[in-house]
Amino acid sequence: CNGNTSPVETMTSLLGLKATEAALGGEKGRRRKRRELSEEQKQEITESFNLFDTDKDQAIDYHELKVAIRALGFDVKKADVLKILKDYDREGTGKISFQDFSEVMKDWMLQRDPKEEMLKAFRLFDDDNTGKIGIRNLRRVARELGENMSEDELRAMIEEFDADNDGEISQEEFIAIMTGDT
Repeated sequence: CNGNTSPVETMTSLLGLKATEAALGGEKGRRRKRRELSEEQKQEITESFNLFDTDKDQAIDYHELKVAIRALGFDVKKADVLKILKDYDREGTGKISFQDFSEVMKDWMLQRDPKEEMLKAFRLFDDDNTGKIGIRNLRRVARELGENMSEDELRAMIEEFDADNDGEISQEEFIAIMTGDT
């Protein structure tokens, strides 16, 4: 954490909430008339595909597809993966092209519910199921993300967003952080 970052940037950075930002359509709270993916989301799709296209033939098979979809934050079942392959594997190769993968992932990403994504992210922090994010939760997440943050920095983050001054961040306070309503 450096002195040039605002508490909101530090908090959202620490939270690692790409999915939430993506669900909100990029910049916090900005709504578009026609929903479309942000450049960051498009890049994530490309990176996921390329990472799992191990033989670099611009197509991925069942196993690669399943892992690529999960890497984008979706809990996908075997039946879902098989249906995608059935719907898009026109040549009968058992593979899906980048273009088709991108189309499917775009549709799925645009169907995400922003509030549900935020609640999912909240639950990643609230591993002790208290309904609050405390200093211990932040310390654990910072450590998992490889962030070296002092106790004072973690405490300052909580103080910045702790509207009811109980020393923890509630689900409502968390959603306010993520939507920019602080």
